[in-house]
Amino acid sequence: MYRNLTIRQKQIVWAWAFLAIPILFYSVIRFYPTGNAILISFQDWNLLGDRTWTGFDNYQKLFGDPVFWKVFKNTFVYLLIGTPLSLIISFVIAYHLDQVRFMHGFLRMLYFLPFMTSAVAMAWVWRWFYQPVPVGLFNNALAGIGIPQFPFLQSTTWALPSVLAPAVWAGLGFQVIIFMAGLRAIPRSYYEAARIDGVSWWTVLWEITLPLLKPTIVFIVVFSSIGFLRIFDHVFNMTTNNPGGPLNSTKPLVLMIYETAFSAFDMGYAAAQTVVLFLVLLVVSLIQLRILRDS
Repeated sequence: MYRNLTIRQKQIVWAWAFLAIPILFYSVIRFYPTGNAILISFQDWNLLGDRTWTGFDNYQKLFGDPVFWKVFKNTFVYLLIGTPLSLIISFVIAYHLDQVRFMHGFLRMLYFLPFMTSAVAMAWVWRWFYQPVPVGLFNNALAGIGIPQFPFLQSTTWALPSVLAPAVWAGLGFQVIIFMAGLRAIPRSYYEAARIDGVSWWTVLWEITLPLLKPTIVFIVVFSSIGFLRIFDHVFNMTTNNPGGPLNSTKPLVLMIYETAFSAFDMGYAAAQTVVLFLVLLVVSLIQLRILRDS
């Protein structure tokens, strides 16, 4: 039968043969767990016993849970502060680093190093920075100039920014490298023409650099947003003694899912939270892609 096929048909057969491997992989690794999670969200299951169908009870419990709304707010605070902050800082660093020629490769490596570092190790180092006197580096420095101790991780006001700071810092290296790749892809002829016409650097930045960096900005914004919506490692390790910080002030949705599933063993409720997180990630990503591509 294969011998009777045309060359075009044989190409199609081989294309589907090669595509079958990734399709099978994603079906088993991605699609099946996603569908199973949606199914579990309508059930009551403690991970060991039989599953019991409960309908929308888990979602009713979720939307009536004040802790969930606190966690939901925290998750969007991470997103709305972390994404633009990391975007601006990484662009400023990349823009100036791109103009540096002395030890350029070494400086790029230094900025990229935090991204390669284990998030767990990084979180514990920053946790040590935030400790009170005489352990914490920051409070020791403040005490040295006569400033009272600052309650970094013990304050309901400052705990979330204290956790967000190392999370932003950890992702800067990757974003700087991506921005520099985007800057290098811009043809030099645009800048040479602007220089001949005597255009100011501010006009060059707004009229040439940023518009041509739009695809890079879209990628970084979406990638960074997904990262902040799924933040877990920094929060969990920096607030180990009190997961989620004082009065859940730093707890994101992923940490709530983890505790519900593996501390309370309420897999149905955890699955409902997972479905909500999935929908949030999907909607936020689609909105950002639409806004940034149409702008």
